[in-house]
Amino acid sequence: MSRSDFNRILVTAALPYANGPVHLGHLAGAYLPSDLFSRYHRLKGHDIVFVCGSDELGVAIMVRARKEGIDPQELVDRYHPMIENAFSAFGMSFDHYGRTTSPVHAETSQEFFRELAGKDVFTLRTEQQLFDPEAGIFLADRFVIGTCPTCGNNNAYGDQCEKCGSTLSPSELVNPRSTLSDATPEMRETTHFYLPLGDFQTRLEEWIATHPEWKPNVLGQVKSWLKEGLKDRAITRDVPWGVPVPEDVAANLGIDASGKVIYVWFDAPIGYISDTKEWAAKTGNPDAWKTYWQQDDTRLVHFIGKDNIVFHCLMFPAMLMAHGGYVLPENVPANEFLNIEGDKLSTSRNWAVWLHEFLESFEPDLLRYALATMLPETKDADFNWNEFQTRVNSELADVLGNFVNRTMTFANRFAGGKVPELKKPDAFDLAVLKQLATFPERIGNAYDSYRNREAVFETMALARLGNKYFNDTEPWHTRKSSPQACANTIHVSLQICAALSVLMEPVLPFSAAKLRDMLNLKGVRSSMPGETNGIGWDDVVKPLLPAGQALGESLILFTKIEDDVIEEQKAKLGNHPDQDSDESAQESLPYHPVNETITYDDFAKLDFRMGTIIEAEALPKSKKLIRTIVDLGFETRQILAGAAEHFEPADLVGRRVAVVANLAPRKMMGLESQGMILMAEDREGSLFLMGSDGENGSIIK
Repeated sequence: MSRSDFNRILVTAALPYANGPVHLGHLAGAYLPSDLFSRYHRLKGHDIVFVCGSDELGVAIMVRARKEGIDPQELVDRYHPMIENAFSAFGMSFDHYGRTTSPVHAETSQEFFRELAGKDVFTLRTEQQLFDPEAGIFLADRFVIGTCPTCGNNNAYGDQCEKCGSTLSPSELVNPRSTLSDATPEMRETTHFYLPLGDFQTRLEEWIATHPEWKPNVLGQVKSWLKEGLKDRAITRDVPWGVPVPEDVAANLGIDASGKVIYVWFDAPIGYISDTKEWAAKTGNPDAWKTYWQQDDTRLVHFIGKDNIVFHCLMFPAMLMAHGGYVLPENVPANEFLNIEGDKLSTSRNWAVWLHEFLESFEPDLLRYALATMLPETKDADFNWNEFQTRVNSELADVLGNFVNRTMTFANRFAGGKVPELKKPDAFDLAVLKQLATFPERIGNAYDSYRNREAVFETMALARLGNKYFNDTEPWHTRKSSPQACANTIHVSLQICAALSVLMEPVLPFSAAKLRDMLNLKGVRSSMPGETNGIGWDDVVKPLLPAGQALGESLILFTKIEDDVIEEQKAKLGNHPDQDSDESAQESLPYHPVNETITYDDFAKLDFRMGTIIEAEALPKSKKLIRTIVDLGFETRQILAGAAEHFEPADLVGRRVAVVANLAPRKMMGLESQGMILMAEDREGSLFLMGSDGENGSIIK
């Protein structure tokens, strides 16, 4: 089915484990992308439901609770509200946020299990498993540690060695020991239910083949598993924490169900269904969940991190196929991992940025925007505090905030605080309004195709268009020489502000609402669950502000972040174990010798100017060059920068740079380079952009 054939959308975000707070890696993987997508579609007026909830079952919860000497329920009761509140403060627009310890979830999981058992989907297998004689419990994967047979790591878990990444089973460990009592486990007989994934391989392959548009990282991982051949997977465990295996099902098969629970990776995705059921009950229409899960014209989208690809693209679809009557996902746009300051995120080393702590120091929109520009959509990405500062200062404050402030200031001073009438607009005015009308489709297509970074860059491009238009029309001159031309500039600029107040809503919902108040723009459809009437995304193709409308109070949208604030945040990160040696190694490298002495007259010949990179693209036939378009305020220049080995083109867009403006043009790769972007090169050969807060065209002395 094409997307136009779907009548409704169901969005799920991976259920976070309720054994700790949310960090930026979580947000970049599943949560911010799903929220951007959902808010966009609400503004489009589409029928959409967005669900998520805390994953409160499974061995990881038990391990954490045992370490703290508390009951697992006590642990999840601590972290569930912490996670939910942090999500709310960040602006997550869930229709419902549930939890897998709810009665509805237990009932839904057991019903699903019972349905598959009734269809003889499961196979039973009696086998020897590790048992802790002191704790009196069978040892699930994470309750066993031992020596990895692949790399010799002495602290490998029973499901995976975190040192070499090998997938393991508890029986493969050398010298296994229990994490509960440190006792040496013994083998005892137990019977478990298995989901025979191999029986669904052909159907899964045929279904996957209908989705060539999925991300390469998703298809690559799925096809790798299919190539190896799918195997039976145990979907029950002998642990005291989880959804109990239905006693009637076990009894019919002559199995003692006491102490057996449904494996968390079987029940967790069912949490999407139980969350939707709870949402439906909350709306007063308990059967509404069926519309979204059981009608073929539903577009189901799972937002996840790459570590959950197999479960959402193979295991859960196989479960849905086995049950029957459920829609399969239209897409599973999995993101890669987010690193912090160039290093792998590690909660054990506190090498992480925690959401609830971040929100104690900064407004949520600052993180939403900066993180959206860094999302690991196609490869692992890095969150860097200095980059965060640059995004806020150079883009939100200098581009978006500056444009809004200039427009509102001129409207209040020279248009009486009202929207002036557009009279006899010139060709430039009309061309900008025509260009403005193209942005809803450009931005919307990117959001709908899971290219969130592109959508955010396009949104900021509209603010840049506004700034350029404002500069080029020079209302500070025309207010005296041609008052109507000045009024037209203010009118068009206000219309761009109004468009931005809608189009920036998915990524900057709090700031968008603030901007609409400044413009006195009423009746805009909410991107939160609820009211669907009013001005929406597609209405932005036309001017939203009538002439003569009184404007509200002008406020500063964004304030810049000082260096000391950023240094304070960096200091919160845990110490990198190799930090000292890395720094010592760098300090031992020689500095590049100073070039021969020149006179001031030599230096004075160089014309350095500030500019902003507004476009950047790789040159297909060059490994080093990136083609950039730089806005110097008075004109734009094409400059070829030898930075492809250090920067992604998309990461350069919006960056403030210093340019040698009077350098003779030079032909490279058949293109003319009209200047040079200045960069600093450290002793290891890494390049860094040089910038300033000066306006485009400023002379650097």
